[in-house]
Amino acid sequence: MYSHGSESLLKQARDIQDAEMAKFCSRMVKQTQGPQGPQARDQAPHLEAVDSLQRLHLILAASGRARSLPSELHQRLLALLLSSSGEQLQLLCAAVLRETAPPSDHKLNYSQCSGGALNSHTLGLLVAQVSKEDLPSLCGLLLRSLEAPEGPAHSRAPEGPPHSLTHTLPALAAIISHSPDCLTEDHVTLLNKKLIDWLRYASTQQGGGASSVGFFTGPRIRQPGPVTELDGGPSGDFFTVLCVAQGFTEDQWMNAHAFSLLRAWLLASTAGPGEHAAEADDHSDVDGSVVSMVSATSSSSRLFAPRERLREKAFLYAQRLIEQSDRKALKRADSELQKAVCLEDVSQVFRAFPAVKALYGRLSPELGAARVLLASRQCDSTTRETAAVDCEPVWRLVFGRLPAELFNDPHLAHSLLRFTRLHLHHLQPRVVQYTQAFPNLLKFLAWDSPAVLEDFVDLLPSLVTPGTAVELLHSLLDLPCLSATLVLQLRLASPISEAAGGRAQLSLEAFRSPAHRGLFLFLLRAEAGSGDTIARLATLHRLLAEAADWPRVVQAAQAVPVLLHVYFNAVVTVANEKLLSQLVSVLLERSSLLFNIPTFIKEIHRVLSFHLLRFCKLRPSLVVDQSHELLEFAGTTANAFSKEAVFTNVVWLLGEVLSGGSDPRCSVELITSCFESLEAVLFEVTSSAPPPGEEPVAPRVITSLMSALAKLASRSHDLIPRVSLLLSKLRAAAAAARGGAVLWSREEDLVAIVTRGEELCSLLRLPGVAQSVLTPPPRGPRWHRDLNVAPSRQLRALSGLALLH
Repeated sequence: MYSHGSESLLKQARDIQDAEMAKFCSRMVKQTQGPQGPQARDQAPHLEAVDSLQRLHLILAASGRARSLPSELHQRLLALLLSSSGEQLQLLCAAVLRETAPPSDHKLNYSQCSGGALNSHTLGLLVAQVSKEDLPSLCGLLLRSLEAPEGPAHSRAPEGPPHSLTHTLPALAAIISHSPDCLTEDHVTLLNKKLIDWLRYASTQQGGGASSVGFFTGPRIRQPGPVTELDGGPSGDFFTVLCVAQGFTEDQWMNAHAFSLLRAWLLASTAGPGEHAAEADDHSDVDGSVVSMVSATSSSSRLFAPRERLREKAFLYAQRLIEQSDRKALKRADSELQKAVCLEDVSQVFRAFPAVKALYGRLSPELGAARVLLASRQCDSTTRETAAVDCEPVWRLVFGRLPAELFNDPHLAHSLLRFTRLHLHHLQPRVVQYTQAFPNLLKFLAWDSPAVLEDFVDLLPSLVTPGTAVELLHSLLDLPCLSATLVLQLRLASPISEAAGGRAQLSLEAFRSPAHRGLFLFLLRAEAGSGDTIARLATLHRLLAEAADWPRVVQAAQAVPVLLHVYFNAVVTVANEKLLSQLVSVLLERSSLLFNIPTFIKEIHRVLSFHLLRFCKLRPSLVVDQSHELLEFAGTTANAFSKEAVFTNVVWLLGEVLSGGSDPRCSVELITSCFESLEAVLFEVTSSAPPPGEEPVAPRVITSLMSALAKLASRSHDLIPRVSLLLSKLRAAAAAARGGAVLWSREEDLVAIVTRGEELCSLLRLPGVAQSVLTPPPRGPRWHRDLNVAPSRQLRALSGLALLH
């Protein structure tokens, strides 16, 4: 807690009134008008300004509400921030301005800013609050600050990191990443030249001086020696971020900062007109050796424009880094840095390929360098055909071993999925291993679905093909089981798995058991093609029952409905009628075989019922093709209780589509068979109590069954007496049950059932009218197809006509 004095100050800052705040700001305007440069730092006005700025920052930070400063004071503080007024004043001005919004009319002349005032406080605020119109002026200021005095004496001076340039480059990187078009051609040329100098011509001598005689200095100070490689050997011909030294010169620090900016700048800068010619020259010399090509290009690189020269120097720099990464580092920290460096610029394919291939050959056995391997594979994504490279072993590693063994590495998951998204246009048509590897890729999703769900929403359509559609659907529905299996796999491999078993003891024993090993191995398969699903799904669900509340399993279950919508939207674009027919059968079967998480089952039933209806509306012939499976599903009374959403849509499809007008194959025998199955189900669900643990059947199910029976009877008039008698009995039973209903406790449920029965009975008294209303032609009036109006309004309108007869 704060002390009593601090609490008092905070209370005063919070309670300050607007009038008092205005007087305080007016006084600050006068205080900041005097000289505030280095020569005034010990004068009283300077100290008063510092004290007032501290108080103003306390007021703004403690008030908890947005305050705006007078425009004049805002301009004065901004001018102080950009002047050589000392770091203390700059820090306070930046802190105050960060708590306020800039006035709408404020303008700043960046050309009058002092280059020496640029530091992290200044630039952070400018980049955050600059308007889009002022971006070119700010970029001009930043680039002018890069034009420090040059020359050997300056650039090689062992003065440590430069004060302003190290802040300027990150600010430029932030601007370039968001608005690369704000730079003029002169700005681009200047930045290219500076990056070339820093990358290629940094000093190879160590910075700083090391004394050899304790605290005596003078002529016995050792002269700095050359920088070394990671293994202690002499350095190569130019400095890189992997060189080792006791101290670094200014240009060596800028070399490191330039390398951090390099990739973003190369991607953001547009290609010049001469670049294509340079690339064509490289391709024409492909049969020459790599060494001769590098030499020839290096000797002529000074003839290129700055943009092309920068790309050349960037390539040489990257090639040198790859060569340095082959050395064995003496320190562990240097070894970690080696793993972080990889080749990103792949514009010069033929020259880069030998180095990348050598790097891949050295690192491929080491899964710890998986992210570096992915970066090196970016080259193969563009050279598979151009350089006639056999990439099959590479893709087997990328889509096989890496996700299978490192699915729990979040960095690898992000890198691999990002790599896949960036190169999807190449992978989908050309890399067979990609579509076959979806069981492996889904392990990332099963392990940490919130982190990678967005990636899979983009990638999933590319994995849906006629050959993988059915197996992929089963895999998505089994995602919670895969998540539980991955958890068990890691627990079993952990030294403390026995102690951590606890709640998962039964599942761990099942995972170890040879009798059930095949079930888990199928879930952990690396490639598609070994079968769509397994025959003992119910057994698997029972073995994993205790995993239903594990956090990873719950998260995986929550992701499945979203991905199913993406999957079904993609499958309708590639599926023929045979595949759709197969998918309808899978939907009906899997509605009964889902992992036992109640919310998961309810959501999946909702998604499956929606897309089942969509498939059959898209291809009405599917109802006749799959009539046996649909009738079997609708004729099972238990489905009316446990699968309300799917059951209701199946009943609606049977009643709506089974007619001679929709499909010539629909015979009277098929209509009669369907009628008898639905009649038995309706009688059973309305005359008996629900199974133990189930809710009473929903009124929506009852009214759907009643409507379906009436529709079928209108197409076979011999069935009209049977359905009229059934509806009359149902109406009478429902009316008699009012006030003491067992199946439906709500009055409105009974009213809905009775009303629907009266409407249908009235309509069936006029068979010709009933057939016109209940069996519309395939291209009938719109009200037959509009779910918002059909058919209740028409039924009520015709009920009066029927009663007249």
